[in-house]
Amino acid sequence: MDWQTEITKAAERIAPHARVTPVMQVILPGTGMIEVKLENTQHTGSFKARGAFNTLLSGPVPKAGVVAASGGNHGAAVAYAARTLGHPAKIFVPEYAGPAKIALIRAQGADLQIVPGVYADAAALATAHAEAIGAMQIHAYDAPPTLAGQGTLMREWEAQGLQADTVLIAVGGGGLIGGALAWLAGRRNVVAVEPVLAPTLHRALIEGPDAVVQVSGVAANALGASKVGRLCYDLAKAQGVTSVLVTDEAITAAQVWLWRSLRQLVEPAGAAALAALTSGAYTPEPGERVAVLVCGANPAPDPLE
Repeated sequence: MDWQTEITKAAERIAPHARVTPVMQVILPGTGMIEVKLENTQHTGSFKARGAFNTLLSGPVPKAGVVAASGGNHGAAVAYAARTLGHPAKIFVPEYAGPAKIALIRAQGADLQIVPGVYADAAALATAHAEAIGAMQIHAYDAPPTLAGQGTLMREWEAQGLQADTVLIAVGGGGLIGGALAWLAGRRNVVAVEPVLAPTLHRALIEGPDAVVQVSGVAANALGASKVGRLCYDLAKAQGVTSVLVTDEAITAAQVWLWRSLRQLVEPAGAAALAALTSGAYTPEPGERVAVLVCGANPAPDPLE
């Protein structure tokens, strides 16, 4: 697939709907100057709106509307995009999505079903429901339109003047990092950052694409896919992606730093990539220019409720 062409087309499609999110340079103690992109300021608080809009705008949507399974952020983004474009949406989420993300999805007007178990259980019900009613299912990460939509983020960042040699990106199912890899095509070093308690891509790079992990921890409702997407796996394997793991304690400390230093209130997943630097899980070489993607803004519980 010509990913750069697909991502460029996606960027043109979603331009009227997705925000161009800000970037800044920040001095990180122990590391020095880094570049940060605040995708937590995207519609519904995460990059997921990019893939949702690209999917809905890539072809006809059936009258039955759209269906999605999600740990929370994808569901909110699909619900928002569907409402914006005038389509009905039904979202399936596992119980661990948490009250803040559940409330966010409901606020977008979607029909929401909370499912006992984990993301895989919600995904199975979403697939069955979509097939039963003839709706379009929007996969959270392992579908070309989703991945191309997420790839618009890295395209945008480069257009904003990204100078980094290395970009740190948190990984769940792999849609975000897959989109970045698809756009960059090896032109920059990409480091995958995952929680110790949800090492999905990390395990797959060692054991193969069918590796399944048990996931838990503070970031599980965003980085909690038990199996990495095949699109992401193939891109990561081909480009020799470096994978590092961070503890829940490191993630929480990075959340605190983002709030106290930048006044950015993010969920654990949004702080995971930064945690690789603040904890020492990734140590840049002398002179290496580093960038961090802050990807999610929906902590639980909602701090203002």
